Amino acid sequence: MRASEIVTLRRMQVDIKRRIVRLLETKNTSPRTVPLMVIAAATFREALDHPIRPIDTDLIFFGEPRRDGKRRPYQFNSVWLNIKREQGLADVRFHDLRHEAVSRFVEAGFSDQEVSAISGHKSMQMLKRYTHLRAEDLVARIDDVAKRRNGTS
Repeated sequence: MRASEIVTLRRMQVDIKRRIVRLLETKNTSPRTVPLMVIAAATFREALDHPIRPIDTDLIFFGEPRRDGKRRPYQFNSVWLNIKREQGLADVRFHDLRHEAVSRFVEAGFSDQEVSAISGHKSMQMLKRYTHLRAEDLVARIDDVAKRRNGTS
């Protein structure tokens, strides 16, 4: 998901049991349902079950009230910058994680239709812009195909 989609999530959008998130407002204006990995679902569960969760917000990730008394989405940019610094990833943008995930789904054998359903890309052209296949992985796939054709394992 995009950072803006994550920080604006509300309780009603997250179904922990089914491990899905329903995004109502997306960049391409089409709502979509995003499947969650086990660790993501656990993170949402932890946020929802936090013992000091204020009753005045239905945001999953919330900030402190502002002068007007309203809570707004938590802005995790400072946390992200700390993680990048600690890991030596100065040139990595949060959005790069989205590109990486799309590429890994393709490498894992997900169909274009499955990947676009998860990522929310409407066109195959946009999906291809996000897909960055590693030549090393393609070599292994080529070898697998050759072995199957030659009848060797």
